[in-house]
Amino acid sequence: MDGGDERLRRWRLVLGGAAEGTLEGADARMDAALAALYDEPDGRGGTLGASAPRVARWLGDIRECFPARVVRVMQQDAIERLDLTRLLLEPEMLEAVEPDVHLVGTLLSLGRVMPERAREPARAVVRAVVRELEERLTRRTVTAVTGALDRSARSRRPRRAAEVDWDRTIRANLRHYLPERKTVVPSRLVGYARGQRAVQREVVLAVDQSGSMAASVVYAGVFAAVLASMRSLKTSLVAFDTSVADLTDRLHDPVEVLFGTQLGGGTDINRAVAYCQSLVTRPADTIFLLISDLYEGGPREEMLRRIAAMTAAGVRVIVLLALSDEGAPRYDHDNAAALAALGVPAFACTPDAFPDLMAAAIERRPYDQSPMSAPGR
Repeated sequence: MDGGDERLRRWRLVLGGAAEGTLEGADARMDAALAALYDEPDGRGGTLGASAPRVARWLGDIRECFPARVVRVMQQDAIERLDLTRLLLEPEMLEAVEPDVHLVGTLLSLGRVMPERAREPARAVVRAVVRELEERLTRRTVTAVTGALDRSARSRRPRRAAEVDWDRTIRANLRHYLPERKTVVPSRLVGYARGQRAVQREVVLAVDQSGSMAASVVYAGVFAAVLASMRSLKTSLVAFDTSVADLTDRLHDPVEVLFGTQLGGGTDINRAVAYCQSLVTRPADTIFLLISDLYEGGPREEMLRRIAAMTAAGVRVIVLLALSDEGAPRYDHDNAAALAALGVPAFACTPDAFPDLMAAAIERRPYDQSPMSAPGR
């Protein structure tokens, strides 16, 4: 096929049936799959209809014709444009879809109306996504957090020889090596204070279950399970809407965590913060992560007072407006500004940046928001 023919082929696929020319073989299948979703002969949407078998066949076709990342976009478009949410409760649909974070969020929002026959296929979808996220995120999270705990336990002013970590001290002072004396003259000593390694840090995550936070709920559940697997951390996970659900006892299995959430309710951040306050036993050793778009349905001033009190007590408080791969989220600017005035940062964070965020929080040092999505005003 020469360059001109290839350009015509691509334009035919882009423009659909309105363009001149015919397609054959695999190109014809791709064209039919795109037309079923994006052609609008009646001005209302594609031509997939509401038949579960037909949609399941279409899902199989797009998985054969397009790469996985394109399939996920087309699935999400189909759910939104053609209102296929109800069909996701059909087992044959769940077996045909390409699992991804957005699909998991949709399934979790349907948990209350999901028929029994669809529950196991739905769990299989969620399990596949969780497994993929764990493979992507676990090692980096454990490495970053372990390193931060190690550094934060290190004493910069050891008082006795037994407290000096000579290996790290020598490496930290190599620039002070004196060749004529064949020795290192340390300008500072590095060591470990007695007993500091035994201090267990507390991490409390509170996750907003409102519908717009679906992807954040999925990522937060996986990260909480990873953190809970580390003995040096005591991790609690709380999901909230207008009520509060403590999911800490499910953290051994992130799939159970996600099915313990109820996406789509209202929001009472103050109630969630009050509950999380009750979990804190050692404020100076606690990190509180509030993951919410800050659209408060409860008493706003009381919520701000509680967060101010936690900060004053020594808790490291961080607000994530989203924990997802999406762009800058919608959020309540007034509440974000009020928190900033209290010295509490509020920004969106990508899953890949989360391990570095946790490391900075553990070490109580400023953290660079550049790899994150820091929303502007």
